[in-house]
Amino acid sequence: MKLRIDDAIFKKFPGLEIGAVAAKGVGNSGADEGIMARMREEEQRIRADFNPETLSQHPRIDAWRKAYSAFGGKPKENRSSVENLYRLVLKGGSVRHISKLVDIYNYVSLKHMLPVGGEDLGRVKGDIVLCFAVADGPPVLLLGEKEPRPPHGGEVIYKDDVSAICRRWNWKEADRTKLTEETRDCVLVIEGLPPVKREEVEAAAKELGELVRKVCGGEVNGAVLSESRPEIEL
Repeated sequence: MKLRIDDAIFKKFPGLEIGAVAAKGVGNSGADEGIMARMREEEQRIRADFNPETLSQHPRIDAWRKAYSAFGGKPKENRSSVENLYRLVLKGGSVRHISKLVDIYNYVSLKHMLPVGGEDLGRVKGDIVLCFAVADGPPVLLLGEKEPRPPHGGEVIYKDDVSAICRRWNWKEADRTKLTEETRDCVLVIEGLPPVKREEVEAAAKELGELVRKVCGGEVNGAVLSESRPEIEL
């Protein structure tokens, strides 16, 4: 099984860097108090340092808004995962516990202001590919939705051999491959568009991997994908 970025994505979004962390044999049940405490500290920092009225102008948020517009998305309606997290916090909310893996990647997303997500490799069929969706592709049931819907042609998706597993790049995950307490093997991705630099993605991915190893155990490996290295074996 591989994680691969289609060449067309790099042509449309030059400078894209994606940190990938593959973990095998993890324990994902329960909550980790240390991670949740760090999450609350980041939430306090964000409320002190950011304004919801100007958040969209921050270079790391603006980069994703422009990317969404470039593939036909509506940034105000379908926000990147990192903007969603920040707006939740700035409205006074707290990121809720879901599972250890999800808590870890939400914490890293808040700390580094980068989108982070993950998939259960036990539920993935074939390779995972970041690519543009084709018109009339197979429908996919997204988290929190009642009916499956196909992606729009041209939007950026992660997909496997069955269907999309994350729509509009990092907007919303598919229910089929979501991380659960039963997850034992997974891949987590952390995504950077310019002005984010490679070393910043590397640092965030390193922290992500170290936290997974410490909190969830298992065998953890990672790499940064770019135009010069567009795929890895999971």
